[in-house]
Amino acid sequence: METILGIDLGTTNSEVAYIRDGKVFVIEKDGRKLLPSVVGIDPQGKLLVGYPAKNQAVLFPERTIKSVKRLMGTDQKITLGDSSYSPSEISAMILRTLRSYAEEALGETFKKVVITVPAFFNDTQREATRLAGELAGLDVVRIINEPTAASLTYNSDTTGCETLLIYDLGGGTFDVSIVKIEDGVIEVLSSHGDTHLGGDDFDKLLFDNVCDTFKKKNKLDLRDSLTSSSRVLQAVEKAKIQLSSEPFATIKEEFIAEKGGEKLHLEIEISRDDYEEIITPLIEKTITCVGDALHDAKVQTSEIDKVVLVGGSSRTPLVQNMLANKIGKTVHGEVDPDLCVAMGAAVQGGLITGDNVGQILIDITPHTLGVSCLSVGSFGYETLQFSPIITRNTPVPCSRSEVYYTRSDNQESVITRVYQGESRDLDLDTQIGEFWLKGLSKVPAGNEIVCKFDLNADGILHVTATERSTGLSGNVTVENALAKQDAAVNDKFRKHLESFFEGSQSHPSNVSGDVIDIDSDEQNTKTNTEIQKKLSEAIKARYPDAGKVLRKSYEMAGKVTSEDDENEIQQLTVKLSEAMNSNNDDNVKKFTVQLEDLLFYLEDSV
Repeated sequence: METILGIDLGTTNSEVAYIRDGKVFVIEKDGRKLLPSVVGIDPQGKLLVGYPAKNQAVLFPERTIKSVKRLMGTDQKITLGDSSYSPSEISAMILRTLRSYAEEALGETFKKVVITVPAFFNDTQREATRLAGELAGLDVVRIINEPTAASLTYNSDTTGCETLLIYDLGGGTFDVSIVKIEDGVIEVLSSHGDTHLGGDDFDKLLFDNVCDTFKKKNKLDLRDSLTSSSRVLQAVEKAKIQLSSEPFATIKEEFIAEKGGEKLHLEIEISRDDYEEIITPLIEKTITCVGDALHDAKVQTSEIDKVVLVGGSSRTPLVQNMLANKIGKTVHGEVDPDLCVAMGAAVQGGLITGDNVGQILIDITPHTLGVSCLSVGSFGYETLQFSPIITRNTPVPCSRSEVYYTRSDNQESVITRVYQGESRDLDLDTQIGEFWLKGLSKVPAGNEIVCKFDLNADGILHVTATERSTGLSGNVTVENALAKQDAAVNDKFRKHLESFFEGSQSHPSNVSGDVIDIDSDEQNTKTNTEIQKKLSEAIKARYPDAGKVLRKSYEMAGKVTSEDDENEIQQLTVKLSEAMNSNNDDNVKKFTVQLEDLLFYLEDSV
């Protein structure tokens, strides 16, 4: 039986899991189960995904992208080095890396996958996620909501009835779902959330606070320098994590900037109380969503049997305290909040293949879906309004139809505009698709047009409009993300992405097919100049010897002919960069010597 992988494509971290003999396993790589959702292109034009990309972010922030999940479903282009990519293409690099980890660990090839998305992702964002999977060479058999996936990891042996509140606060998104489990059937009663609220926003508030404090003292804004900003942001992220378990954290970065020839240092102590005061308004927004989800599910706080935490940001003590006060229950995190979504996706894969995992899943749509239509008001005025067809929290898959009427005599065409939202006012809703139905019969006003919505288990919407008297019909699948890119472009990107994992030295091209020529003198000169600039700004003052060796390693990487030698250079470079980023003086000295010895040996052979 073919195994279907489960992937949590997260804002901050991503994971891949699988199910065997009824048990769920999360793939490890180098002892780590989390892959940072960070992608970069190094100065030699090579693709970096995960920790290597995260490590280079301090030196080359303009060559690195993180939190791409927040851009899914948009047409924004992301520039890395000399090439540009869509959010789906960046996400495909992450997915392909996770697939390679699974294949390396288990010694087999995988094609089918279940990918999770925030419950409040709209249709365009879901299709962009599906496209990312296809670009990574994967068959996306199901898109599943993250809170729903998390619920699949709890109470698989329950024979009674239990109501869960799934609180999912990740790096970039927030979801809350009310889930009922009865006799092995998992039913999602309601979902609420915010696709732009998460740990990244906590980081940004703390980052601005630190930069403002430094500016007040030194009359210099660290946000004006890409490298300084990147260093502060990484330091802030570490401090945030530290404050989850300790009452104080010190943010310390030496030689963070220079003013009038004077080297400036950053050293600020942050208390947990100060941090919690900064982020309280954001957490209050999540608690409001919790109340809305309870209201929609018609469930009282006293009826909640268990509060389940999902997402790394849910570890924040203030989150747990405010949530416990709201519900009156102790929160639970028996399954690792960082891993339970990927594990749930693997369980869903097992359900699809027929593995004996014990659950039946009934999910819902988190948004109301409908069309725009003319409506006559109380004073006889016509207004354009939102007409719901599938209401929020309807179990999926589902199908609903409504009849509408032409406005004019002999009207030959109608346009169906598809919206999602909760307001009669179209300005407050989001248009997600449209299509024309032309060639209608020449009859008096009032010609019946039946509009049918089919919403599948992935949350993908198919809309059909049919002239009832003749059967003439038109339709649309809401897949805006796919409509912008043709099959030939997608195929070209897939081939370039695969070439990297087959050992190619070049990174995947952008959609125009351009590839950086790392052997050209002009490119090497440009790259070396860029390296010199970044290294001197970020680290040269603190680790001058290490900076010279690291700079030389970048220069040598494009010259060595042995793949083993190149891999060894890259591994030592990453280790040295990590040591420098964490200010670990002992490791800096250790890896500087090792890398210098290797480069000295290689210089004689090139």
